[in-house]
Parts: sequence; C-alpha cells; structure tokens
Amino acid sequence: MRYIKGADLSTMLELERLGARYYDGGKKRDVLDILKEHDIDTIRLRIWNDPWSENHDSYGAGENDVPTTLAIAKRVSEKGFDVLLDFQYSDFWADPGKQIKPKAWRELSVTELEQAVYTFTKQTMRTFLDAGVRVTMVQVGNELSNGLLWPEGRLDVDHGVTEYDNVARFVSAGIRAVRESDPDILTMIHLDNGGNNELYRRWFDHYTARGEDFDLIGLSYYPFWHGTMDQLLANLNDIAVRYGKDLIIAEVSMGYTMEDYASYEQLTEDERKGYATKPALVERIEYPMTKQGQADFISALLMRLDTVADGRVKGFFWWEPAWIPVPGSGWATPASLAYMNDPGPCGNEWANQALFDYEGNVLPALHVIRDYQPL
Repeated sequence: MRYIKGADLSTMLELERLGARYYDGGKKRDVLDILKEHDIDTIRLRIWNDPWSENHDSYGAGENDVPTTLAIAKRVSEKGFDVLLDFQYSDFWADPGKQIKPKAWRELSVTELEQAVYTFTKQTMRTFLDAGVRVTMVQVGNELSNGLLWPEGRLDVDHGVTEYDNVARFVSAGIRAVRESDPDILTMIHLDNGGNNELYRRWFDHYTARGEDFDLIGLSYYPFWHGTMDQLLANLNDIAVRYGKDLIIAEVSMGYTMEDYASYEQLTEDERKGYATKPALVERIEYPMTKQGQADFISALLMRLDTVADGRVKGFFWWEPAWIPVPGSGWATPASLAYMNDPGPCGNEWANQALFDYEGNVLPALHVIRDYQPL
C-alpha cells in the first residue's frame, strides 16, 4: 500500500460553525485546501452512535453521529482526500479509560452486541459508500487496549478481567461487515500506548488466536503518555515481524507551546485547576514544546518510522490538527460528562497540539509533513 499522510478532522464542522479561521502565509484559506497543499492525503473521521442525551442535549466535541460525519466525509471526498472511518461503538469518546456501550445497546446480551456491531457497521458503510465517500480504511474500534463495549468486552488484566473471547467476537463482527461492504477496504485494529510492547504482544496474541483476519495494526503515540521514541520503534520492529501486518500511527501529536494555554483553551478558573498537572507532562517529552520543537519531533519521528523492519510502517495521522481554540468548542459538555460519569473540565485541552497556532496560522511542523518523502 502507498504511504499515508493523514489528519483527523472530526471537529471540522463544529469549528467552522463557531467561526474558526485558518491562514497560510497570512492569507485566509479553507483548511482542506491548506492541508491538501501540505501533502495530507487521507482524513480520519470518528463515528459515534448517538452523541446526544435522552433530552437531546449535545455531547459536543464535533457531535460525530453518522449524519454529521457523513457531511464531513462527503466534503473531504469532493476535495480528493481518502477517508479512514473510525468506528468507536459508543455514544461518545472510546479510549482505554472508557469504552461505554451506546445507550441503545445497554441491555443487550453478548450475542446481541455482536449482531449490533455487525448491523451498525454494515448499515453505516452502505450509507457512506452509497454517498460516494472515498473510504479506503476502517478502524473497528478505537484504542482497544482495554477492550470495548464494557463490561462484556472489558480487558483489565490487573484485576483479572480478560474477556478476550468477547472482544474477538465484537471486533470480528465489525471486520466481517466491512469486508462484505467492500473487500478492498483495509481493516485496522487500533490500540493506544505505542511504546508498550508487552501490551501489543498480549493483545494481539490473544486476538489472532480467536478473531477474524485484518490488514493493519494501528498505534497511538503521544510522547507525553506513551514512552520514548526508542520504545515506540522497538515495539514497531517487534510487532512488524511477529504479526506480519502493515502498521499505521493512527494518532500522533506534539505540543508547540505551553504559554498561556489555559486562557487560550477557554478554560474557567475551576477548569484551570483541573489542568494543574499538565505542565509536568513536559518533563516526559524528548523535544521542547515550541514551534521548532514540534517540527523537530515530527521530522525525527517520520525518519525513524522509515527504519522499521520490512518497511511495514505505512503512514500516520496527526490527531485533530485544526482544533484551534474557539469559544464553544471543547472536548465535552455537561451532558456528556454525565454520560461518562466524568467530573470534567470541558475545555479544549488540545489547542496547543494543533498544526495551526491559536490564531489559525500554519505552523512549521506542517511544512515538515509537506516536504517529507518516505524512503
């Protein structure tokens, strides 16, 4: 497969609605045109089942139900981008800390959940393909390190919860639905913590003994959470040989500033207290959180990905590079915090990791991506 330079733009419509503006060389431009001219070729878009409360209060963060994500997917397809669909099988964020079943699936049995994954995936794929969306890859689940559709599909080895059979059933149902929709679309299984080799060996050893075949292993790599670049490369080299699959960095980002992040990210005073530990994360990062540091980080990462065994790394996706701080756009709302049983806060904690500065200007890291040519 060809090398992919990707970006997750799941909040694009929300940001446009709230007035986000983007500039390249001082000239206001459509964000898609800017990314296209910087050699981004594939757009990753998440899909939530029902990101609204029973009272129809928005969960926020892009409101990525099927109609919303379809609208973005049609726009990017018309611009010539390929699309990676990220099925999260939740009404809101799904990650290692939370894999909450959709509200409509709460009372389903394991067999019924397996069928629900298949049906939802198959129907959604048909909707996107019939609309002319250029779907080239599909993630069946998001950051599945601790499973999906809890509690039936939970993995918590520290507490002896190892529902590997159910995880394989649920993921396999989604893979079958994608393959039946179009056998040429690549399927990805995505975990977080890209520097944790023990996690990847354990997870994929169990899955490959139970589940449907798939095409790609996706990894998240955030340097402030997921180890050093050396640890990432060691894991990539090991799993490339062990599983014989192509690899994608499905999520990556790196900050470019820590200056006045709280006010720019639209945080209240109480919310700022909730981010008291954020500056401490800088100590874990090998590159300074400056504009040049961000550019140096992605340059070093891309060059080192080229060294992975058998040329197995086939690209990357920068997570939400356009999520600049505009009032009203945050990662959660009171309604979604209730859904997740999360205390919050609700601000945009990602603004200092975009590929545009707080005013929407292109950052040097985007030039690095544009100019990079894989071996």
